[in-house]
Amino acid sequence: MRVIEVREFGGPEVLEVRDAPDPAAGPGQVVVGLDAVDTLLVETRIRAGLAKEFFDVRPPYVPGGGGAGVVTAAGPDVDPAWVGRRVVASVQNGAYAEQVAVPLDAVVPVPDGVGQNEAAALLHDGVTALSVFETAEVKAGQTVLVVGATGGMGVLLVQLAHAEGARVAAAARGARKLELARELGADLVLDYSEPGWTDAIRGQADAVFDGVGDRIGLAAFDATADGGTFSAHGATLGGFTATDPTEAARRGVTLRGIMDVQLGTDERTRLLRKALEKAAEGVLDPVIGQTFPLERAADAHTAIENRTVLAKTLLLP
Repeated sequence: MRVIEVREFGGPEVLEVRDAPDPAAGPGQVVVGLDAVDTLLVETRIRAGLAKEFFDVRPPYVPGGGGAGVVTAAGPDVDPAWVGRRVVASVQNGAYAEQVAVPLDAVVPVPDGVGQNEAAALLHDGVTALSVFETAEVKAGQTVLVVGATGGMGVLLVQLAHAEGARVAAAARGARKLELARELGADLVLDYSEPGWTDAIRGQADAVFDGVGDRIGLAAFDATADGGTFSAHGATLGGFTATDPTEAARRGVTLRGIMDVQLGTDERTRLLRKALEKAAEGVLDPVIGQTFPLERAADAHTAIENRTVLAKTLLLP
């Protein structure tokens, strides 16, 4: 089978196609033939060698945390009825591949009405979005600001807040992204590339979901209402928002960060099932902005790093 390997830390060009042995299903495992592979911004940071303090990954390695596909083989102690089922599969590393062997508890069936691409897109962003959203306890009638509203996770947060009955303000960059935010249910759109972009919502947001960080996140913090919640879960500009805990305490703002999202296997599975169910019900659309063939993984990483992508990016083996 084909896999994508990072031969050394560096730019997207270090992603290379190579042949690898087909995986076999051991005890407690299934083999999944992947139809769509999730890709994340953090994978580009790991590949570039910019996340060594957070991830113990060294080249050569095969990146990727999972995707959606069909079970093609089951281990000797696994019910053979799993063969042929559509599933989402999580792996530690190694999903930039045509097939993966994974423990049975790392797969979740894909419900009818959800496509393979949509299922793969929800594998990570669906879990994280639901986790931070549930923690913020958003209620109908509240004002919610989603920063980075047209990223893979941002589109889900806009839809979750809209479905809850909140007034949704969506912040993104450029007309194309702002129009997508409107289509997803945003009541107010804000272009954070413009000066004073938070003026219309300053001090009004009961919950802020910051998927961008750095100076944009600091401006979003000022938009948080006294007694509100500020969730900093993204760092697309290079760093998470460095909020002032003293100022937050003075205003009664609850601060949450990505490190607060430490989920066990059971909780991740619950949230993934819930995300898939909401997709089947039509509540969540992960919005596949672009796909790349597996062998063009370098092009996918380049597009993500250049911020030219819209919503979710997938690799298709």
